[in-house]
Formats: sequence, structure tokens, C-alpha cells
Amino acid sequence: MPDYHTLDDIDVSGQRVLVRADLNVPMADGRVTDKSRLDRLTPTLVELADRGARVVVLSHFGRPAGRNVPELSLQAVAAALGKSLGRPVAFAPDCVGEAAISVVDGLADGDIAVLENLRFHAGEEGNDPEFAAALAALGDLYVNDAFSVAHRTHASTTALARLLPSAAGRLMQAELDAFAAALTTPSRPLVAIVGGAKISTKLDLLENLSAKVDVLIIGGGMANTFLNAEGIGVGKSLCEHDMAATAREIMAAARANGCEIILPIDAVVAPALAAGSLDTTVAIDAVPADQMILDIGPDTVARLREVLRGARTLVWNGPLGAFEVPPFDRGTVALAHAAAELTDSGSMTSIAGGGDTMAALHHAGVAERFSYVSGAGGAFLEWLEGRTLPGVAALAR
Repeated sequence: MPDYHTLDDIDVSGQRVLVRADLNVPMADGRVTDKSRLDRLTPTLVELADRGARVVVLSHFGRPAGRNVPELSLQAVAAALGKSLGRPVAFAPDCVGEAAISVVDGLADGDIAVLENLRFHAGEEGNDPEFAAALAALGDLYVNDAFSVAHRTHASTTALARLLPSAAGRLMQAELDAFAAALTTPSRPLVAIVGGAKISTKLDLLENLSAKVDVLIIGGGMANTFLNAEGIGVGKSLCEHDMAATAREIMAAARANGCEIILPIDAVVAPALAAGSLDTTVAIDAVPADQMILDIGPDTVARLREVLRGARTLVWNGPLGAFEVPPFDRGTVALAHAAAELTDSGSMTSIAGGGDTMAALHHAGVAERFSYVSGAGGAFLEWLEGRTLPGVAALAR
């Protein structure tokens, strides 16, 4: 049983339910270009409306820094949400005050409204109690369905949750259940893949995972820093030479915890990161001084496939190479397909998260085949680092 309330625990009929959502979707020319966040929010909103709630959606959009910035209005997003839901969505030109009160008061049971961008008010990011109280006055119940902002101590994620009876929405519940299955009570062996550019941005993550997982696979630019720390030349590759001692400390701590760290054994190299650049595959200890490591090589892919075959749980954050520029996507795509096949067979639970990781799995065409893919970059990372997320803590029973 979760230590937070869910929609199963609250009677919403005839109640004004404030739903903290994440409507921070990509836009171009006034149109939503990727509505996946809206689609993932749909189950919570539809369930609440069908159960007779008066649904009031709260969200931020962009970084207006406490000012009313017309191009960061949520009005166009509200219209797109209505299309995703297949039902009308009202819009209020402010999230507090008379404009908001008028729209909320006009809702009938089962109706849905979106209020204007929370971040038009400095009180949102300032976690201002007066702003939170003004929001709370619009509702009877609070539902947080935005795990992606659960790492923020903002008025709509923490202060508001403590002013009204609170629960997690279906998307938040799914994220928390998936993450608990991955790190709190995982089936073992538990394998983690950590990629990306720099270890300096993922120190806490690497330290926390090395104490919890059985195997830690390191790829992307950060693998070069570990290779360099072991005295292996990495040519012109992205490498944090000043982090060599830190890399050695992480490896020593992992060994002490019984965690195996796996680094590339071969690499795809090229003179520059550019499409059409002449690429070659070399052993990891034979990287030419004038070349850059841009992907893992086929021998590394084969070895990692074998590791995944023995895994029961996989946590993945960060690509293994410069996947945005073919042909340096081959390693990431191959491993993504291997993980998807093992997930399909039922032999492994696969949890992935972070913006780059989500993009890489969509690029590989396998995102839907993973057990769970979270688009919550910062929140997913902080959760992997073992931190308490304020927006989750605020929902505690």
C-alpha cells in the first residue's frame, strides 16, 4: 500500500479538484508540436470528470520569471488538451483572483478548466504561502499528477498540497510505483545504464547507484573520463581530465559495494562529430590521438547484450553515444532493442527516464516497449540520486 493517497482514496463527486499537471509542452507557431504529455495526463482528468468532479488544472509553462508574458500563455495548450480529452476545456486568463474564481464558479460537475500559467506570479516559484492560499481557495481537494516538477519546492507542488486533502494522480502513481519496483524492491540482478556527457553532473547519481545496483554500465562522454582515469588514452574525446581522481574513487566505492562497473572495450571514433564523418572502430586502448570516441563499438554492444540477458531489472539514464548524429546512434539503438526484446519476453523490467534517454528510445522506436519511460528529467535524476522529492513528500499520508 503506498504511503500517499491516490484517487482511490478520495470522494470527488461535486468537489472542486485542483490538479497540478505538467502542460509545459513544446510549441511552434502557436501549436503544440508534441502532445505526449497531454495524452499521459488524460486518464486522471477523464476519471475525475467522469466521477463528477469539477476539475481545475494548474500548470506552469516556460520561464516567465513572475511576469505576464503573452507568448507563454496556456490558452493554446488548453485548446490542445481539449482535443486530447475529446471534451470541452474552459480557460481562465489568470490562476488566482476574480478571473480564476469566475471560471471555477461556472463549472458544473464533470467540467474541466485550465487556469493561466502559474509562473506569471512570482509566488509560484517562491513557494509563497499567500499565493498558495489563493490557489487553495479555488478548490476542495488537491491532486498532483506532475512528477516532472516533484523536485521543485513551489507553491503549487508543496505548500498547496498541505492546505487541502491531497492525493497522487494516476500518472504520478504510475511513476512512483515504477520507481519503487526499480530501486526500492527490485528483482535482481539489477543493472543500471548511465550515459551522457559529464560525470560532474551525475556524481550523486553514480555514487547512489553504485551502492544499490549489481552492475553499473557507463557510456557516453562520461565513460571517457573513467577510461582516462585508468590510464587509457581517449584522443580528442570529450573528457573531464580534472575528474580522474573522482572517477577512481567512484570505482573503488563500487568495488567495495560489490557493484561491477562496465566500461567500453571498443569504440567508434571519428575526427569530428558530424554527419558523414569517416568513422572507424578500434579497440578501446587504440584510440588515435587525433580522433574522438563517439559511440560504443560492436564488441561492447555484444558484451552489454550478454549482461542484459542476465538482468531482471534495468534502470537507464543517458545515451551511450552521440545518438543524435548517425552513425553514432548504433550502440544506443542496439542496446535499446535488446532491452525492449527482454522486456517483451517478460524476463526483465525496464525503467528509463530523462529527456535525452526518452528521445533516444523514441529514435530507436522502442519507447513503448519498455516497462516504464519517464519524461521527468530533473525529478527522475534526483530520485535516482536517492533524494526526497518535496512534491512527493507533501503527499505523504
